[in-house]
Amino acid sequence: MPAELVLVRHGESVGNIADREARSRGAGRLVLDARDADVELSDLGAEQAAAVGRYLAEMAEDARPTVVLSSPYRRAADTARAAIEGAGLDLPLVLDERLRERDLGAFDGLTGAGIREEYPEEARRRQRTGKLYYRPPGGESWCDVALRVRSVLDTVRVEHDGARLWIFSHQAVIMAFRIALEQLHEQELLRVDRETPIPNCSITTYRPGDDGILRLVSFADTTAVDRSPSPVTAEDEHPGRSGNVAS
Repeated sequence: MPAELVLVRHGESVGNIADREARSRGAGRLVLDARDADVELSDLGAEQAAAVGRYLAEMAEDARPTVVLSSPYRRAADTARAAIEGAGLDLPLVLDERLRERDLGAFDGLTGAGIREEYPEEARRRQRTGKLYYRPPGGESWCDVALRVRSVLDTVRVEHDGARLWIFSHQAVIMAFRIALEQLHEQELLRVDRETPIPNCSITTYRPGDDGILRLVSFADTTAVDRSPSPVTAEDEHPGRSGNVAS
């Protein structure tokens, strides 16, 4: 196991802004031209990413990351690059497609209102199936993302034993790590998701316990951004919220 596993959500993206604007207008679809993989950081998101870099630079040498992985999606990879450069770390950034955002298939770019309007039967099926198990047409369920994360953890055990491993990714992926590492049952997972948002550039940390198993130390910690002039940003939780560009 790594000596430390740290999960960082990307900085605020233009997709996050488009999602907020669409929901504030009650619109069914986000105004966003880029495909999900190419969604950029907002100006504020770039500042938040730089704040993570300064946070890393202030760490003791023996506490800084020794390995950095990232989702290949632009908003996550750019956050990771800004953090590495800001901290002056001489480390390669390794992109791993298994860390990409959850694929919402036909629901990509839709708000909850848009899903109910364009796919009313699917909206009812999602309500019956539940957030954990529901798979949108052509997309992934949370369980599908958890399978990807379990594969990443298998690789980590082989290739990064003893490393201080930092992973830059997305909201749904961080929740999938909690599924894989903590064996959270459905109701507990949904409670955490409902009660604790994962802000942009927040940090979730695991370290091995006496039994060698990774244990949660902190979840969605905003200390890095709190120390900067940049505000903390996170999505409001809405029962029908969708749009994977927002995560």
